Amino acid sequence: MKKLLILLILSFFSTQGFAASCPDGNEPTKTVSDDGSYYVYKCAETKEFGKPDFSKCDIDESVEWVTPFGVETVTTRRPFCYGDDGKFLSKSERKTILKEKKWVTIYEGFSLPETIFAGDYEGWSLRETVNPNYETLKFYLLRYKNDELKFGRYGAKGSENPYQFKSELREDKYITEQMQETALLSYLLFEDGKIVIDEITPDDRFGKLFNNETGWTSNSMGKSITSYITGHAICGGYIDSVDSRLDDWPLIENTLYEGQKLIDLLNMSAGDQEYSGSDLKINGSSRGEQTNPHNDPLKHHMEGFFKNSKKGNSQYNYSNIVPDMIINYVWFKSKGDFQKILDEAFKEKARIKNTVFFLKIGGHGAKDEDGPGRYSFEADRYDYLRIAKAILEDWQNDTCVGKYLKTVYERRIHKGNSNFDVRVIENYTRSYGGQFHLDIVGMENRKILSMGGMGGQQIIIDVERSRIIVVNAMHTNYDWKRIVYQRIKNGK
Repeated sequence: MKKLLILLILSFFSTQGFAASCPDGNEPTKTVSDDGSYYVYKCAETKEFGKPDFSKCDIDESVEWVTPFGVETVTTRRPFCYGDDGKFLSKSERKTILKEKKWVTIYEGFSLPETIFAGDYEGWSLRETVNPNYETLKFYLLRYKNDELKFGRYGAKGSENPYQFKSELREDKYITEQMQETALLSYLLFEDGKIVIDEITPDDRFGKLFNNETGWTSNSMGKSITSYITGHAICGGYIDSVDSRLDDWPLIENTLYEGQKLIDLLNMSAGDQEYSGSDLKINGSSRGEQTNPHNDPLKHHMEGFFKNSKKGNSQYNYSNIVPDMIINYVWFKSKGDFQKILDEAFKEKARIKNTVFFLKIGGHGAKDEDGPGRYSFEADRYDYLRIAKAILEDWQNDTCVGKYLKTVYERRIHKGNSNFDVRVIENYTRSYGGQFHLDIVGMENRKILSMGGMGGQQIIIDVERSRIIVVNAMHTNYDWKRIVYQRIKNGK
């Protein structure tokens, strides 16, 4: 835990290296050290000035920090002992810097926005209620990219024969403008077997940090991808059907989930609304567990918080622990063939180009049988489209997995919502089935499979009109109704 916190702090507070003039009179070039902990100054003849003397830094400063694990207090050495002029900072000067939050990050050398540490910007993720500026978005882009490095993963490597897309591109000035002005990273529109719009954040925006090979988080889109893997497990004979009862899984014994049908978990209607939503509802618990279900493997939750829990009424209840349960149940039922299922779906069918993976829940030395799998998924922009195309073709070709998709579509349930938010697909749909958002407002009579995730991640698959939109973003400040909703509805 403390190592993680120190890494987090180092990623925000960079050391200023010892600056001096070069023999030729020019200023030295400032770069980041190999380990990313301090600045290195080099002259033209590659003369390097020494590493800062950390022994002179205070080591007894306590820092209260908002982390993925809650508010933590850690005592650590402050790595900003030197100013931009290379002079050692006194303790009072360092306190002034701390108070005024005038830190510089090691990432690309850009200034850390003060708003990160105030009001709506506190916490690990960027809330959708804020209006982030460029520096804030860049900061969070780096945070999200680096966050996933510390977790284990279940994945599939790229195919030896990745699918090669055909393109017939058309210009779309409005989407190009959105790329320059919003949190958009990538936009792909696929119609009738071809990519017709292909936009990516330019170099003068976020292009130096995000490119065609960059793996990007799915956030809750991973719930739908987990469902797709479940369809492959059913078609592989590992699970009988969507009506199979979870009565053979020791991990959930004596909980409200024991004996329930798989379809009830797929539809987020497990009757767990008293216990779970996006987080586990245990605030104020004397046991002191964290509310985020991703902090601990399923064994921790099932033997603790959910022990002797009772099922409530079956109704739609959007939950983050349920899709974690689904992917771990697929692992359990696969009896050692989980990798085979992943390879079949991603490597053989979707023909991905680069590695894709689901994250594992870290910590506690969890074994696979403890349920560390989570729905959080990562792929690059084109591999997301390859997976979406595979889903489209399964449906259209009426494969076994296609029949599974049609079954969960037919077994969908009403969300019971009446207020709709025209910003993302998950808040503009009436129904839910098999971990997909269904029945888009204004398009209720059309068969469209939709995925949505925090920060504006969107994959919309119109299985009747062979149209797919894939969006990767950091925030929902883009014009979703015009570039996603209208395009999936009308094409142009």
